[in-house]
Order: sequence, then C-alpha cells, then structure tokens
Amino acid sequence: MSYPVTYYCPHCGAVVEVEREGYLADKSVTPYPLEGWIYTDPHDSTNVSYESADGIRFVCGEIPSELDTDQATSGIRWTGDRSPADDVENPDITSPCGRPFYLSFVRFEDGTEIEPRPDTDRVRIASDTAGPSQPNGPTSPDGPGGFRR
Repeated sequence: MSYPVTYYCPHCGAVVEVEREGYLADKSVTPYPLEGWIYTDPHDSTNVSYESADGIRFVCGEIPSELDTDQATSGIRWTGDRSPADDVENPDITSPCGRPFYLSFVRFEDGTEIEPRPDTDRVRIASDTAGPSQPNGPTSPDGPGGFRR
C-alpha cells in the first residue's frame, strides 16, 4: 500500500509530496547524490519501481509533461509550500528553484546497513612537472665578492 510522503528541497525549501510504499526507509535528502546509490526519476514510478532503486532524483518544481502523464498518475505533487527548516541552503531564493536534489533510501548488504562512501574525487592543483620542486624562500643579499648561499 502506498502513502503520500513529503520532502523539501535542501536548496530553497519547496515541498514535494511523493506517493510511495510505506516500508521504504529514508536515509537522507541531500543536494548531491550519494556515491554508489542508483537513483530513479520520480516520474518513472510506473516503469521503474522505487523499490528497485536506491533513491529518487528530484528537480525542484519539475512535473511530468502533460503528454507523458498527469500529476495524479505520476505519484508526485509540488505542494506550493516552503519548509521553514533551518538547514535550507538559501530560503530567500525563488521557490521552486529548479535545482536537483536526492532522496536516498537506506541500503543493506548481507544484513548490514551500508553507509555512504566519502567522495573520491581528487583535485589536482598542479602537475608533477610544472612549478618548483620545493618551496623557495627569499633570496639573501650578496656576500663579499658576490657570493650567495
């Protein structure tokens, strides 16, 4: 049996109502996807069940086109409300904001809850061949006869 469950956009606070099974356990709602989680589009609930995904990827305020389906059959409805929660990133921006956010379900592997892995993206500041091999300090004044250390 499905139930209406509400979530809010972490960017602007816009509230969305989703029709979904009650036994699915929520992990978090974040402005970024969790590494290793597979997300489904909320408008694909007739084709891909939420149970087969690790979460739902929303775009704040997006509704299915009238050619595809209507809100009643898509299982998603933007309420027009805004959450007063203190963790909304920017409560003063226009709502809905059109930015993506992610509802992640609790995942289990061999009976143990899976914790999200930290982001593995590394930032390379400079290549190995560019720039000095070590930091250089200030140059010292010349000694007698132009000698430098």
